[in-house]
Amino acid sequence: MPHIELPQDGACRCGRVRLRITAAPLLTMACHYRGCQRMTASAFSLSVAVPIDGFAVIAGDTEPGGCHAAGQDHRHCGWCKSWLFTLIPLQFGFVNVRSTMFDDTSWSAPFVETCTCAALPWVTTGAAHSYAGFPAVEEYPRLIGAYAAS
Repeated sequence: MPHIELPQDGACRCGRVRLRITAAPLLTMACHYRGCQRMTASAFSLSVAVPIDGFAVIAGDTEPGGCHAAGQDHRHCGWCKSWLFTLIPLQFGFVNVRSTMFDDTSWSAPFVETCTCAALPWVTTGAAHSYAGFPAVEEYPRLIGAYAAS
């Protein structure tokens, strides 16, 4: 895992919402899913999985946006509409924070890439692990261990 100084703070584009992580990331990821491409207006979304108790919104308020399906809680700044993080169902114990929101992004290169079946043909991420879809739930402990050891 690249060296990361904690806490790490970040903000939305307008700065009204400020975020902080105080726990070491579990994984860094790039997602090529078409929905993620559309929500970021880019080739993929970048995120860092952080234990839920190591994440906080320290200023401002968020609102839901993006996908409004059950189990999908994408949170955005109400003013600039930046996609800030996704609350994962509580049984998994982590939140996916958009890594581009951090003030320092030097440590956030993707370790895992998902939904490569939808990747734009010219895109490469350098991720150590690639999946055509999403990894099976059983894969995450191994990926988290590999990320911690890297």
